[in-house]
Amino acid sequence: MNNVQEESSRDQKKYRRRLQILEIARGIIATKGLRSLKVRDVAEAAGCSVGSVYNEFGDFDGVILTVNRETVQALTLRLVAVPAADPVRQLYGLATTYLEFFAEHANLLRSLFEHRMEDDRPYPDDILQMVMDAFALMHPPLVRLLPNADDVQIALLSRTLFSAVHGIISLGLEERMVAVPPQMLRQQVEQFLDAHLGGLGILPLR
Repeated sequence: MNNVQEESSRDQKKYRRRLQILEIARGIIATKGLRSLKVRDVAEAAGCSVGSVYNEFGDFDGVILTVNRETVQALTLRLVAVPAADPVRQLYGLATTYLEFFAEHANLLRSLFEHRMEDDRPYPDDILQMVMDAFALMHPPLVRLLPNADDVQIALLSRTLFSAVHGIISLGLEERMVAVPPQMLRQQVEQFLDAHLGGLGILPLR
């Protein structure tokens, strides 16, 4: 085997190890929650040293952040697929899609909001922007429904709507409290949108 082949083989092995570490970390977060994720457990399951995990991702934050990036990317793909022909239906569709994604991937989505960087380092700007971009998907239908509102008002409204929907869903699915069945939770989300849109002078979906 020549040097090029050896280097290619090492790269492939490194890539496979990286994917394996991410798969293990994602699985632990998804099933047990972020607090159950320990670097030694990940390294042991991957058959490598803790140092290898750090070498691959810089630190353990790097592992969590990579999983979180993939989570928000998957969420955004689901949200952008919501039909946009009718702006009112789009708003309800975005809220319902968020609920469905949250119900399917509750711990992964919670990790996105619960993770705190070591040594109080700032959260990476790219992930914050990805989250803001997902929330901003409520912006275009609101622009169509409120043509006389300025851009700042629309931006604040879209963030408020998505934050409120997130809060209703997050608390409703919280197992340590009184969990709400997904179908009832969907009704609550829709009732909130009914009331909020009605207050803005927008005819609700029903």
